[in-house]
Amino acid sequence: MDVDVKIDVLFQIAAVGIIVAVLNQLLTKSERSEQALMVTIVGLVIVLLVVVGEIKTLFDTIKQVFSFV
Repeated sequence: MDVDVKIDVLFQIAAVGIIVAVLNQLLTKSERSEQALMVTIVGLVIVLLVVVGEIKTLFDTIKQVFSFV
């Protein structure tokens, strides 16, 4: 069950990457490179937020495992 959650996160990150890549190509082809750059930055921020959430979960788990109380 826990592995399914991790696979879902991986698929979410991959989906964001695919959407950003397609939008970036479309905007670049239509000579809107500034908007393409903004889409790329927004996609990066979204993925970083997901990764930070997972890192928080990792640290909480490590803290719980090594808790001496």
